[in-house]
Order: sequence, then structure tokens, then C-alpha cells
Amino acid sequence: MDQTVTAGAGGTTPASGGNETITGGRLLGKALKAEGVDVIFTLTGGEIVDVYDGCINEGIKIIDVRHEQVAAHAAEGYSRITGKTGVAVVTAGIGTTNAISGVANAFGSESAMLLIGGFMQSDQRRRNCLGDLPHTAILRPITKFAEVVPSTAQVAEMTSMAFRECYNGAPGPSYLEMPVDVLRSSIDVSKARVPVAGHYKASTKTYGNANDVERLATMLAASERPCVLFGSQLWTCKASDVAVEFCRQLNLPAFASGSARGTFTAENPHGFQHTRRNAFEKADLIVVFGLPFDFRMGYGKSLPANTPIVQIDLDYRMVGKNHDVTVGIVGDTGEVMKKVLEILGSSKDNGARRREPWLEHLRVLERKAGEVLATKLHSNSRPIHPLRLAYEINEFLTKDSIFIGDAGDVLTFAGPVILPKAAGKWFDTGPMGTLGVGTPFAMAAKVAHPDQEVVGLFGDGSFAMTGFDFETCVRFNLPFIGIIGNNSYMNQPRFGTKSHLGAEYGDVATKLGDIPYGEFAKMLGGYGEDVRDPDQIQPALRRARDSGKCALINVWVDPEVFSPGTSRQTMYK
Repeated sequence: MDQTVTAGAGGTTPASGGNETITGGRLLGKALKAEGVDVIFTLTGGEIVDVYDGCINEGIKIIDVRHEQVAAHAAEGYSRITGKTGVAVVTAGIGTTNAISGVANAFGSESAMLLIGGFMQSDQRRRNCLGDLPHTAILRPITKFAEVVPSTAQVAEMTSMAFRECYNGAPGPSYLEMPVDVLRSSIDVSKARVPVAGHYKASTKTYGNANDVERLATMLAASERPCVLFGSQLWTCKASDVAVEFCRQLNLPAFASGSARGTFTAENPHGFQHTRRNAFEKADLIVVFGLPFDFRMGYGKSLPANTPIVQIDLDYRMVGKNHDVTVGIVGDTGEVMKKVLEILGSSKDNGARRREPWLEHLRVLERKAGEVLATKLHSNSRPIHPLRLAYEINEFLTKDSIFIGDAGDVLTFAGPVILPKAAGKWFDTGPMGTLGVGTPFAMAAKVAHPDQEVVGLFGDGSFAMTGFDFETCVRFNLPFIGIIGNNSYMNQPRFGTKSHLGAEYGDVATKLGDIPYGEFAKMLGGYGEDVRDPDQIQPALRRARDSGKCALINVWVDPEVFSPGTSRQTMYK
């Protein structure tokens, strides 16, 4: 009988007790439990069954999927949704390489996740054993930490190293390779050291350089036409409430992207959706929290050349990348805002009253933009206009609904229309644009929040990539409502193909089959419908909700319309 390894106030404590032993798999289970892990996502293989033994022994839930990419995506989704470190466990060789897309997406999205990969016996390395690939070398460029665990005695210690590295600067993924002999061998419990998470992790809540924060406060107080941009780090830093108060006290117009969406609800007078370009044109100060100047910002070209820019980011490398900044602060979004409010709280004039005409100017433009958009939101055309589908989904969502977006052009249409009803309710493909995250993200959301409704919007191309794990959701009773905008094309690249090569090339490598995904859902034990009439979208969604099952509503949308976001992107010109 294995003896439980306990920890004391010193941070780590070796277990005591005679000649009792513990396996590497059991040590790993204890290390994961110490880190707060309550679920792993996996596809089985002979090299990793001892990981399951350790997890079961510690009461950690095991969700087994049908493809390693899904396991990695689900682990990342779990991280994004909960703020914990998601864990995926896969076998050696192709099992590990299959998971790379999920790890890459976590790297691009700054999501803390741990991928654990198996391996054959250590003495079979580089002898062409089954799955003999240089996993760590392959994964090192897209992780914050990638190492082989060399011995059973170091299993727990190196697991804690990997978890720490996930939070070095901006969050990201780590990888550990665990050979089968390391997992199966036993050592005396006196040599089994399990670090306790609460005793060794440093705080990452820093507001950065005090002088620069003072300078930001001074610039905000003096500004008359400022605007604030929030990226996904707002949710990473769990600072949504702080952001609302920050903008309320200082009377600032705010624009949110990525996982920051939903922080400013439709009723919030400081939240704006459609007027970012207008704000940039007239702003006398732009403050960017946790949003890199990447392709979504035109590599910084969308920012005006002569307007003061302040950028706050968890990652030093992102500050000033692609565009010069007036002030750059490496720090936690929430802590920086708190410090600015602390500084300006005693100020007689923080500029809030002076800014009311500026906000009213933007509100007028926001209403006009909304009116132009509304003409298509109520379109009765057949095939269904994607904007009508987006409108119906927005109407369907409740304040508790978690929205998952996994599509190309269909999601680009939906972006300006679907507004989550609360913070932490929007999760999309992320800056890597990785299609196929929808089903694993929905799975992870239901594992994390079983009492909350999960609604996913898919393109038919993106759903097909990982959609067979709909069955996994059925098997584990993780019901979600999936809506497929089905145009029988990979429509975003189709636009580019037609634009670049000519209309006659429009079907080349973009035409898909006309698949009735409502029937697919039924085949796998879920609820399904196919919808061609726009007036039937809402009733079908309600029936899916009432079914209590995993559901797919397959909505046939017009393949001949393309979103402005798709037509503006330089790669399609």
C-alpha cells in the first residue's frame, strides 16, 4: 500500500515511513493534485496508462477523447475558461505530434496548459523504438518549458517546474515527456518530494514600474478624448470588474476583443463595439491593455502615428513590438488600473466630466453604425444571411450562456453582432485562427461549469475537423448547443482564391459536401435539426435547449456573401 506524500509549511516534505514505495505514476497524480488539477483530457496509449493510475488514485477525472488534437484543445479551453492550468496526456510519437496544434494555439493565445507525453523505455531512445521522435526539440519553440523527466524521483519536482514556467511572464504551455520506466518504477517514499503549489509560487500580480504608472495617470487626467482597448489578458488577469470601474470613474470609452468581450455589456455606457476606427481618428490618448499589435491591429498601422500610445502587457517582448509607444508598462492589467485609480482618486480633476462630449460623440456614431447593421440582421433572404444567424444567436443567449466561436467567415460576421451578457462568456479560436477548437472548448466549458449553458457557433469546415468528439460529449453527458453555419465551403479562403486567381477558381480546394449535420447529431445520440428558413432558427434553438442533449442545429447560410473582415484582410487581396 502506497503511503500518501504530505507537505508542511516549509514547502516540500519527504514522506516518511520505512520501506514503503511509490510509483512514478502515483507521484505524478499527487503532483497534479497539489497543483489543483481536477481533470485531464487524454487519448490512451500503452506508455501512459500509469498516469491514469495516479490520477484515479487522487480523484482526478479522466476525459478520454478520439484525437489527441482534441485533448490539447480541451486542455487549453479549460485553462482559458477557468484560469487554471489545463492538462492533456497523450502517448508517444504521433500521439504527441497530433497534439501540437493545440499546444501551438495555447502558445499564441497565452493559455497556461501542460502537455504530458509518454515514451518507451529510456534505454530504447534513438534505437527506432515505437514513437521514437525528438518530442522536446519539436515542442520547445512553441512552449515555455519542454523537458524529459529523467528519473522517478524527479517526477513531482519537474511537474512543479513545468507549472511554474506556464506563468513566466504571459501564460503559456509547457511540455513534459515521461518515459514508461520513469512512470512504472517505484522509489522509497522518503525520496518522493512533492512541492506544494501554495508554498513556492510567486505572485504575478505586479503593476510594473511606478514612475511609468504615475505618468499614465497624469496623461489620463489631462486627456479629453482618450480611448481604451482591452485584449484577452483582461480575462487572464481576472480584472473585468476592475475595468468596468476604471472606465466608470474616469469616464473612458472602452473597446474589448477576444476573451475581454462581455466585460462591457450592451447596457454599459462605456462599452463600444463599432466605432474603434472613429475613436482612433480623434483620440488624444490611446491606452492598450493586453492586446499585441499583431495582424488584428494591422501590425500597429491601425494606430495613428502622432497620437500618444500607452501599452500595458504581461510580456515584455510584446511592448512596443510593431509600433512605438509613448509609455510601455510590463504588468498585470488589473493591478495597473487599480494603481491608476489609487493615484487619481485623490485628484480634484481626473478629467471625467470633461470627457462627456467625447463619449456622446462616439455614442451617436455607435447608434448610426448599429442602424446600418440592423438592415441585414433582420434579412429574410434564403439561403440565410450569416448576419441573420448571428442576430438570432445573440437573441438566444442568456446572461449565463458561455459562447464558443469556431469558424472563419461565419464567425467574422458574428463578431460585431454577438455580445456576451457577462465577462468570461466568449471564447474563440484566438490569434492563431486555429479551426477545430469548438467541440473541445465546449467540452471543457461543460466540465468546468456543468450548470451553465454552452452555445457554440461553427463553420461547417471547422466543425468537421474535430466534430466526431461530439460523441465524447454525449458519452460523458456534457451537453452543449452547437450551431453550424453551413455554406458547404471553406468560405474565407474561397474569397481569397477567387480574388487572387479569378472566379473560375472559386471551388478549388474550398468546396465541401452538403452535409446535414442535424442527422449527424442524431446518429451519435444527440439532438439535431436542419434549418433553411430564417424564421425557424429561434424555434430550433429553443427546442435544442429544451432537449437537454448535446445538440447540433445545422443552418444553411448563403455561400455568396463575405464578411467585411474577410474582404479587408490583406492576405485575400
